[in-house]
Amino acid sequence: MPAKEKLNTIALPKQDHEILAASNITEEYLEMQYIFSSIHPNSNNELSVSRFWKALTRTGILHDDPRLNSLKSYLSNISSGDEDQTMITFEQFRELINQNAIVRNALKGTLSIPAFSDFCGDIEEIYLETKKNKDGEVATYIPQLARVNPDYYAISVCTIDGQRFSIGDSEERFCLQSTSKPITYCLAHEEFGEEYVHLHVGREPSGQKFNEITLNNKGLPHNPLINAGAIMSCALINNKKDTADVFEKVMDTWKRLSGGKKPGFNNSVYQSERGTADRNFALAYFMRENKGFPEHTNIVDTLEFYFQCCSIEVDADMLSIVAASLANMGICPLTGDRVFSPKTVQNCLSLMSSCGMYDYSGEFAFTIGLPAKSGVSGALMVVIPNVGGFAVWAPRLDKIGNSVKGVEFCKKLIGKYNFHKYDNVINDGIKKDPRLKKYESKTNNIMSLIWAATYGDIEEIHRLEANGIDLNAADYDGRTALHLAAAEGRVETVEYLLVKGVNINPMDRWSGTPLMDAQRGNHKQVVELLIANGGK
Repeated sequence: MPAKEKLNTIALPKQDHEILAASNITEEYLEMQYIFSSIHPNSNNELSVSRFWKALTRTGILHDDPRLNSLKSYLSNISSGDEDQTMITFEQFRELINQNAIVRNALKGTLSIPAFSDFCGDIEEIYLETKKNKDGEVATYIPQLARVNPDYYAISVCTIDGQRFSIGDSEERFCLQSTSKPITYCLAHEEFGEEYVHLHVGREPSGQKFNEITLNNKGLPHNPLINAGAIMSCALINNKKDTADVFEKVMDTWKRLSGGKKPGFNNSVYQSERGTADRNFALAYFMRENKGFPEHTNIVDTLEFYFQCCSIEVDADMLSIVAASLANMGICPLTGDRVFSPKTVQNCLSLMSSCGMYDYSGEFAFTIGLPAKSGVSGALMVVIPNVGGFAVWAPRLDKIGNSVKGVEFCKKLIGKYNFHKYDNVINDGIKKDPRLKKYESKTNNIMSLIWAATYGDIEEIHRLEANGIDLNAADYDGRTALHLAAAEGRVETVEYLLVKGVNINPMDRWSGTPLMDAQRGNHKQVVELLIANGGK
């Protein structure tokens, strides 16, 4: 990219461009100076460590991020013990930023969600709105789950760049239950491949309850995200192996997916689930009767392993990082560790899209349009491919078995942001796109307005106006929709804009008016129309 173009992408002040042109100062130096100044150093041109951390936290990069270990070591070496009193000079700032790409990109505002603090404000607003919802009941068929505080509520988000935010009871641990099933499927898929795995389990929604004793027309469980299919996935990865070793691998996989945070195991839930497992035993023997299992499958060992996977404990922050790892095609955002192959993740997300929400899956796909998996513990994992992942935990369930607050949160999120799988088809500008820089969306709409006026697309102008775009808005050169419509001789468009009451004599950066544009183009009808309405 040419130097001038690169500088324009970081929006350096005019005087900085002049300095660069007149001296040997590098682009990198000016860029660092601009970032440093944006954090507001003191009068001595020094920045406190505490202010540096606050600036970084606002971008979503948190203190416990493993990618910051070397940075923390650097700051520790210069620290006096008081982060408010420990100062960083510009040269020190420049050195530590150049050594850490994630910090540099965060402070430049080039991560997945540039205006992350604004995004978090919206999430907090939705959290407070949905927290009032007291509908639903905790799961009772597993005694330990019936004892959980029904008013626990946590939301966590993690982007594919590792920007994180949590609110509510996000440090309370809960059992995965059915939210473990996508990862169990991924483990089987990684080891045996798509073809072999789906010789033993289907990939269609069942249309039945998650623990229904039913198989498809081939005598197989309908998909890996209901009980029968998850038991089959467990049978595949546990077949003819030491169960303890396999479970250790499962725990290690969850640890890798959550950025090195170690998951727990709730033995009470495990014992409780074992003691109320008649339906799951019936499912397993029904599948064996239909010859669905691989040879030498031990039914009891397989079920024990299945119960163990459901009894793994995480918190909302960890589950959001796991969801972000799936959004990042199998690579954990906090470590860069590739845990699953892209093909494995693609197939997993396809199943989550069609089968992840029990027999509410079709409605969820229609309304929310995102891959998700729920569990009867009240957990909900939602994946936004190439953006990030959400984890919601709220134990009150609806009659289908999904978290009431979790589903409501997703509806409100999709109502505000263009995350639905098919929002890009509509592209109506009503919803926010958090992937754009703070003012980029507004700028794009202004450009859309000006292009619509250029081509006489009155319908598009009307749509933009309905979405709140000011018809007097101008581009960088001060050119308005009326300027462009007049310059191109778009009589009907000029009439439409005048009826809407736009300023008839806006001036561009060259002091040009729409009438002057019309005269220059020799568009007589437009000239007459503008003069009749006060054009100068």
